[in-house]
Amino acid sequence: MSSNIIFYESRNFQGRHWECSTDCMNTFRHINFCNSIRVSGGQWVAYEKPYFMGYQYILGPGEYPDYQTWMGFNNCIRSCQLFSPYRGSYKLRLYNRPDLMGHMTEFMDDCPNVWERFRYRDIYSCNIMEGYWVFYEHPNYRGRQYFLRPGEYRVCGDWGCHNPIVGSFRRMRTLM
Repeated sequence: MSSNIIFYESRNFQGRHWECSTDCMNTFRHINFCNSIRVSGGQWVAYEKPYFMGYQYILGPGEYPDYQTWMGFNNCIRSCQLFSPYRGSYKLRLYNRPDLMGHMTEFMDDCPNVWERFRYRDIYSCNIMEGYWVFYEHPNYRGRQYFLRPGEYRVCGDWGCHNPIVGSFRRMRTLM
């Protein structure tokens, strides 16, 4: 199956549109704004700003008739990245201090509510050891999204957030 994403300027897949099958650092030369998206294949991360910056939106195959359906804050998508399916094991370590210090907790599964499970939500650093993960600002996979691939994130700003609050997280799998 090919990996394609189509951006539409109007809601409900109307108006001018642009189809993409690979990473794009700046969509502005193709569309002015984005009010609906259709993903025919692949796992995508769409970004509010060019060069993979700003708010992040995780998009799997399906239809998103308006920006609220992908949890968008506005109709602005300026870059996108395609990620290959990952079929290995998943493992991450969370720390309550910067620079991979402080209390460490290791996970291999999804967590819909960080506060209920651990009585803290401030995640200052993490080490993604295996797999792709998505952090969410609020419990139950809501709010701002942050896509993390394997590597060390020594401060929360390394994954694009401005504060250390993580409400939930889950593995980014082929079918979410």
